[in-house]
Amino acid sequence: MPMIVLTTLARVEVTTGTRALVTGASSGIGRALAQKLAQRGARVGLAARSVDQLESLAAELPGGPHLVLPCDVAVRADVETAVARFVAQTGGGIELVVANAGIAHYGPFRELAPELVERMTQVNWLGTVWTVRAALEPMVAAGRGHVVIVSSGAAQRSFPDAAVYGATKAAQRAFGEALRHELDGTGVSLTVAYPGEIATSLHDHEKATMPVWYHGDARASPPDELADAILDAVARDRRAVAYPRVVGLLGVAHGISPRLADTVLRRLRGPSAAPRRD
Repeated sequence: MPMIVLTTLARVEVTTGTRALVTGASSGIGRALAQKLAQRGARVGLAARSVDQLESLAAELPGGPHLVLPCDVAVRADVETAVARFVAQTGGGIELVVANAGIAHYGPFRELAPELVERMTQVNWLGTVWTVRAALEPMVAAGRGHVVIVSSGAAQRSFPDAAVYGATKAAQRAFGEALRHELDGTGVSLTVAYPGEIATSLHDHEKATMPVWYHGDARASPPDELADAILDAVARDRRAVAYPRVVGLLGVAHGISPRLADTVLRRLRGPSAAPRRD
């Protein structure tokens, strides 16, 4: 039988036999989370479109057997099939799901191709909805489990040239905040993660055109540190985790006064981060 430490507060401690599914597992944050989960003894479902990368990762992970789940999270049927397959092949249950898959296309909104707007909406927002919806049924039926939604610091304060990306991440935030309350009493809980600039391949396709305020190349945080922070937040049943810490502080500042947050950002990132002063 899979082992899981579950308190009356629905806290989940990942340990030997925990069944965990991660979307966007082929690289970046998802890959780091899969590695950390496997190191702690979890049996991991690796969901993404890149089958070769998933198979390579599955072969490298300790423990297992881990499941390779080819899946485009923008396609609801893909997600439902992947989750159902994972649940069936791991004994009929799932304790942890991480809705992590995401893409980014930066640029002035008026110049952004409609196809890119649609794709970000489908992957970042609807991909989260389909993933969580599919995983909740077996979790609630079992009366235990935890959902992680990997949003972004952009959900707390969106940036110029990232209006659509920020909007998809803000949608994740609103969804997660409400759903955590809806799940009260079910034995299932939820954490929203707000990463800052993390060293991943998210922007590899657009590095030559990134906004001036972007500092990800020089100051990005390692994804494995973020993964540790997320799993610690799950164990503590925290409603949110921001990493690095400055992301959370920015969210607090923006909540108090958007003008205050703008002032802070101009000092940290230059005028392009908040060009208007009204």
